[in-house]
Amino acid sequence: MDSPAIQIGGITDHIHILFVLSKNISLVYFVKEIKASSSKWIKTQGEQYHNFYWQGGYGAFSVSPKKVDTVKRYIANQKEHHSKLPFQKEYITFLKEYNVEYDERYVWD
Repeated sequence: MDSPAIQIGGITDHIHILFVLSKNISLVYFVKEIKASSSKWIKTQGEQYHNFYWQGGYGAFSVSPKKVDTVKRYIANQKEHHSKLPFQKEYITFLKEYNVEYDERYVWD
């Protein structure tokens, strides 16, 4: 999709993708295609994945070029990082810190 990945990683309940979004597609289209193609692929990986699905929503944040290396390290160290701080707590803290309005009833759909 002409949106090169810089770093991809995650743990059992979420994934992070640091990438450069093409000027020719929307973010919502990019996420839709990533979810659709990865769901189709994982379902070919064995019976245990036949009921796999992504949640309906997603979070997307821009990153300053000066912070790319920091974000790459963060993504690479997900398992260690979330052994200290659960993802859900970190995400809500992040939203509050940057004054992002949200309704927690819809955050984990």
